[in-house]
Amino acid sequence: MLNSEKVLDVVIVGAGLSGIDAAYHIQASCPNRSFAILEGRGNIGGTWDLFKYPGIRSDSDMYTFGFPFYPWKNPKAIADGSSILKYINDAVDEFDLRKKIQFNRRVTSASWSSEDKNWELTVTSSETGEHEIMRCKFLFMCSGYYDYRAGHTPAFPNSDAFKGITVHPQKWDTSLDYSDKKIVIIGSGATAVTLVPVLAKTAKSVTMLQRSPTYIMNLPSEDVIANFLKRVLPSSWAHHISRWKNILISLWFYQACRKWPDGVAKFLKSLIKKSLRDKYDDKHFNPKYDPWDQRLCLVPDNDLFRAITKGKATIVTDTIKKFTKNGIELDSGNNLDADIIVTATGLKVQLFGGMALKIDGKPIDMSNSPAFKGVLLSDVPNFGLAVGYTNASWTLKSDLSCQYVTKVLNLMEKKGYEVCTPRFPHETMEKKRLLDFDAGYIMRANDILPKQGTSGPWKVEQNYIKDLISLGYGSAKDKYLEYV
Repeated sequence: MLNSEKVLDVVIVGAGLSGIDAAYHIQASCPNRSFAILEGRGNIGGTWDLFKYPGIRSDSDMYTFGFPFYPWKNPKAIADGSSILKYINDAVDEFDLRKKIQFNRRVTSASWSSEDKNWELTVTSSETGEHEIMRCKFLFMCSGYYDYRAGHTPAFPNSDAFKGITVHPQKWDTSLDYSDKKIVIIGSGATAVTLVPVLAKTAKSVTMLQRSPTYIMNLPSEDVIANFLKRVLPSSWAHHISRWKNILISLWFYQACRKWPDGVAKFLKSLIKKSLRDKYDDKHFNPKYDPWDQRLCLVPDNDLFRAITKGKATIVTDTIKKFTKNGIELDSGNNLDADIIVTATGLKVQLFGGMALKIDGKPIDMSNSPAFKGVLLSDVPNFGLAVGYTNASWTLKSDLSCQYVTKVLNLMEKKGYEVCTPRFPHETMEKKRLLDFDAGYIMRANDILPKQGTSGPWKVEQNYIKDLISLGYGSAKDKYLEYV
């Protein structure tokens, strides 16, 4: 095992959107701090480099999903995966951040030493399996929230009986030939909704099999107002105005969903009825929950509904009895024949890339560590995390988190502090689950996720305006932050 003697000021884990965002802000706002990005894979981009399934795209507009400091220039606001990956790489090169990234280096454990006042990281080479010890004063986790090695796949009855091909979108084989094949996609979330219209272009048939419906909303893939602004204004101005326009619209729509759920549900269904006409069947578009209890799926340019009206795709709402040799037998007694079954059944939540976390040799119980402003964990020294929104673009919140971490770092430098530790008032404040969100992948992970408090900086707000005030304009000084 190699041992690196140099102690970096900051180590960022992950070179996806959040990690690159963090690197930009530390480089721009903390010029005296040494830092590196450790990326467990061989490429930049995180999700956008990992996922290869056909049609992969953003499920948020790129003016809010992209970086606030690097304008999105593509006319498509709902962008495909390759365009997003190019955008991330372009941003890295624009701000000369590539030299800060160390690829194929996965942080497998991190242990804080109160005596040395730094983190000891065990870094494993993804290529050779060799281990190296690194040290840093501040650890910033930007590694996302799910397991990159495998998605969530339920134990389907008799799954071994199926003689065709079964594939999870997270492990998509790019050489898979699905032309003229009968395909069943299990799932009703953003991935399934994205796959259906793309596969339907060349497949013999595509069936989206859902246990229960999801709220779906059609949007144009291009933002007409944003594209107009880009023609008449400097790109940075156009980007800023378009970004704020979309932030305010999404905030208003989310609040409308929470305040008038029945009215919004009726409105969303009316849009689908208008698109599908005589192909509309209410049982496929009538969720059992209120809008935004789970994430709402976007359909750009009616692509899903066009595939259905053309007879290239169908939706079946039913439950699986068992897999058969030729497909799936449903509890209704019907059978779905398939050459390929796609299990678009969600993600497997994993904190910090599966990294083991200790303080002075004692493992940290994340489920008992409330998050201060959603950025710092109670009783965990010199540690930050970038986590995005569940009800809006991920990057909106992760960017504010990165800005706040730089404030903490700069206050520590200015005052000569070595350690910042949030202290949750365990005796006087109740703890509750971190995310008020009922998506399956979140519900399955409630026992391992950090908590939040019921008030003040311990309450995690799913609201960009409130977070902008708290994180963007707020001070790094707080009665709950202990500096020494």
